[in-house]
Amino acid sequence: MANVLERLEIPLLILVPVAMAGALLAGIEQSALLMLAVVLLVLVLFFAGYEASRPGLRQIMPTLVLAALAAAGRILFGPIPDFKPVSAIAIIAGATLGRRNGFMVGALAALASNFFFGQGMWTPWQMYAWGLVGYLGGALAHAGAFDRADGSVRMPVLLAYGFASAMLYGVVINTYDIIGFVQPLTWAGAVARLATAVPFDVMHGVSTCVFLAALYKPWCRRINRVVTKYGL
Repeated sequence: MANVLERLEIPLLILVPVAMAGALLAGIEQSALLMLAVVLLVLVLFFAGYEASRPGLRQIMPTLVLAALAAAGRILFGPIPDFKPVSAIAIIAGATLGRRNGFMVGALAALASNFFFGQGMWTPWQMYAWGLVGYLGGALAHAGAFDRADGSVRMPVLLAYGFASAMLYGVVINTYDIIGFVQPLTWAGAVARLATAVPFDVMHGVSTCVFLAALYKPWCRRINRVVTKYGL
């Protein structure tokens, strides 16, 4: 069961944008509810796959700690609109603990911090978007995109992905918002809604770069020591 769900990870992540495109092209009236059902299904199956892999407590603890730090950081920087460390910490988790744990850190951070900011229909979308950021960050790190063989960091590449990941997060959230709630859906309405979101997405991208520049090297070094010491 665990192997089947693991092989379905990428198709499940792709299912969400496919559902968005389908809802847009088909002109479905209840697009928001349909897309919410799809993203909830994806989250449930992804979490089920993680649980089916039966990780031990010592394997779960680093993921939970990073998710808690990301949630606490989001709350701490809450007074500054969209200046948050969640994307950066999810990327670090993916780079050090693997793409699946990167997804879990991003998703759990969104869920936990929304107990402070407020839960709603947006929570599953934030969980998916931040989970995707961590998952892709882990995939890129595993492919050697961020770290050189000599142990140094390709900082321009890392920061480029950091900024792009915030834009990716914005694309997911903004697309859901436009398709689901801009009625009637017109180009003028979509552009107007998008224009209000762009400054916040740019701030998110800048903050992600700031936190990656400050945290990536020292945190990865410490987490990798834990991974090596305990054979995670």
